[in-house]
Amino acid sequence: MSKKKQKRLIMRVSILAVLLAAVSYTIYSSVTGDERSLVRAGDQAPDFILEDLDGDTHQLSDYKGQGVFLNFWGTWCEPCKEEFPYMQKHYEVFKDQGVEVIAVNVGESEFKVSNFANQFGLTFPVVRDVNSDVMDAYSIGPLPTTLLVNSDGEIEKVITGEMSEEMIVSYMNMIKPESQESSE
Repeated sequence: MSKKKQKRLIMRVSILAVLLAAVSYTIYSSVTGDERSLVRAGDQAPDFILEDLDGDTHQLSDYKGQGVFLNFWGTWCEPCKEEFPYMQKHYEVFKDQGVEVIAVNVGESEFKVSNFANQFGLTFPVVRDVNSDVMDAYSIGPLPTTLLVNSDGEIEKVITGEMSEEMIVSYMNMIKPESQESSE
């Protein structure tokens, strides 16, 4: 066998091995299923308990009857820094209308999170997802990601990326409980 034919044979066997590995992985993934199923609009929001910077615990199901603006973020996230002042400003308006903001920091130290919260004067609950368990339960990808949870605990909308002030106002109105809408 010539060297040229031998090289061609090796190349073909290598390509075949890679293709077989890819097909095997695809079959395995479809049979076992992905453990992280995406949380979508219409789904019941997975319940969680996280601790805030004061040591108080927050359980999502305790907010049933209220709209929850659930924001996943990081201190290093530039879009997060842009939207937090708007979230704080409109939290002051909407908190008396049945809308709660819960800011879930993903995996950062208490020191960093506390400094960030103080820098922006945040008065809504800032909780830490130390081991990223809640992030995984919600299948959160890029930060920031915000989930709008209605008063029945269902997800109304999932927003990835930075939100403008107008978007935040619109989204808070979207999850305002109906009993609050009629009392304005």
